[in-house]
Amino acid sequence: MDDEQPDVLTIGRLAHRTGLPVRTLRFWSDEGAVPPVARSAGGYRLYDAESVARVELVRTLRELGLGLDDVCRVLSGRTTVAEVADAHVTALDAQIRSLKVSRAVLSTVAKRGSTVEETTLMNRLARLSAAERKQIIDEFKEDVFGGLDDPRLRDRIRTYSIELPDDPTPEQVDAWIELAELVRDPGFRARLRTWTELNTPVPGQGHPPGASIWWARQIVQTVAEIRKGGGPPEGPAAAEVLSELFGDADRAAVLRSLEAGIEAGAEHYRRLVARLRGQDSSPDATEELEWLARALRAADQT
Repeated sequence: MDDEQPDVLTIGRLAHRTGLPVRTLRFWSDEGAVPPVARSAGGYRLYDAESVARVELVRTLRELGLGLDDVCRVLSGRTTVAEVADAHVTALDAQIRSLKVSRAVLSTVAKRGSTVEETTLMNRLARLSAAERKQIIDEFKEDVFGGLDDPRLRDRIRTYSIELPDDPTPEQVDAWIELAELVRDPGFRARLRTWTELNTPVPGQGHPPGASIWWARQIVQTVAEIRKGGGPPEGPAAAEVLSELFGDADRAAVLRSLEAGIEAGAEHYRRLVARLRGQDSSPDATEELEWLARALRAADQT
């Protein structure tokens, strides 16, 4: 038969020409992607040179991830490769986002040595919809900041957003998981509320002493320099720093604010928010703030 029709290929010869298994070609043929051009007297499928080119096109589209239904639609002229590719890019983008979330969750599970229950919770938190994530943050903001009589604070909180980007990095997903766990904790909310109340101005009065500590990085840098030089919080250098930083302010009030923030974990919360936003977070200042608190306690006892 091959001698009589040298341009006609059996499915075995087509497999040899294309390097694909016969079972794959048979499946594609059955689905209509690579139909035979004829049948032999014995009923066997026959293909020609154009079938080879068609197989190569089908293979290319399949390697790009298109399903056979889409491949057949392209080959039949019911749609174009460009149209299918555009739809497939959208689907791939969604799949990539999902894979990034999966990778981030698994990475977090591996780092934490999480239990099955913790893994389930982290996966659920990571895959919440934008509306569900917003609800968690809105409830957190209401518990921590709601009802505080400070117009500037209310305006700031209203525009204060904590959002997971549409195309987050693994680091941002990891930060969201940890942050979502944190802000859903009633104990954390209560501690942060206490700290916020201590730092909220009373109507008609100025800012409470110590309210700016958590946001004034120069305070942290000053303390870091003293610590780097080996200065203890009970030493004379520490007393000079306190005078420089706080003057004649009510140091007991400063200490209360500082201790409340440390107990609440405000520094950890600040860094998580920065990571979620993809910002370069300043170094963890917890040790500097704890040193400052010890210095204030020591000065109170002298």
